Amino acid sequence: MAETRYITIVDDHAMFRKGLAVLINMFPGYKVLFDASNGKDFIKQLKAPHLPDIVLLDISMPEMDGYATADWIRVNHPGICILALSTMDSETAIIKMVRHGAKGYILKDADPAELQLAFNEILSKGFYYNDAVTDLVLQAAGHLLNNHQGASSPDKLTEREIIFIRHACSEKSYMEIARDLQVSERTVDGYRESVFKKLKVNTRIGMVLFAIRAGMVKI
Repeated sequence: MAETRYITIVDDHAMFRKGLAVLINMFPGYKVLFDASNGKDFIKQLKAPHLPDIVLLDISMPEMDGYATADWIRVNHPGICILALSTMDSETAIIKMVRHGAKGYILKDADPAELQLAFNEILSKGFYYNDAVTDLVLQAAGHLLNNHQGASSPDKLTEREIIFIRHACSEKSYMEIARDLQVSERTVDGYRESVFKKLKVNTRIGMVLFAIRAGMVKI
C-alpha cells in the first residue's frame, strides 16, 4: 500500500480552504491533516509527532502572514515542505517567498492536476516552480556547487554579473538596481540578458533560485 502524505492548508478564506481540502482528499496518496486561518492558528494546531509533509501556505493573511509563517516553519520544522499558494503572480512576491523558504509556488486559479503535480514534484525533487524554473536551472546550480571556481569562473559569470544577481535576489525593481549599481538601466538590461543566457533561464525567478541553490545568496 502506498504511503499517505499529509497536507496542511493555511489560508484566511474558510470556504476556499474547506473546498480545497475536499479536492486534496480526492488525490490518491494524499490527505489533509488540518486547515488553519493564518500562521498563528497553524502553529496552535500543529502537534508533533503528527506533522504535515507539505504546508500549502497563503501569503496575505491577518495576524501572521505567509512570509512570517514560512520563516517559523523553516526554523522550527525544516523537514516540512512549503508550497506557497496565492493570487499574486508578481516576480517580487515569488522571490520573497523563495527567500523565506518556499519550495514551490502555485496560483490559486491553477488546475487541480497542477496542484497534484506540485505535491508530487516537491516530495520527489524538492521543488516545484511551474515553467518559471526548469530542471536546467537546478542542473546548472548543481554544477556550480561542485565547482569551487564556478560562480567566478571567466567562462561563467563576471564579477559585475554576480553583483547584479545578488541585487536581483531582492524585491528591488531593475530601475532601483541600476541606481544602486550607479549604471544606466540599459546596462542592467545587458547584465540581465547575459546572465539569463549563461544560466539558461528565461525569468528573474529562475535566476534567483539558481543563486540561492548555488550559495550565491542566503535565504
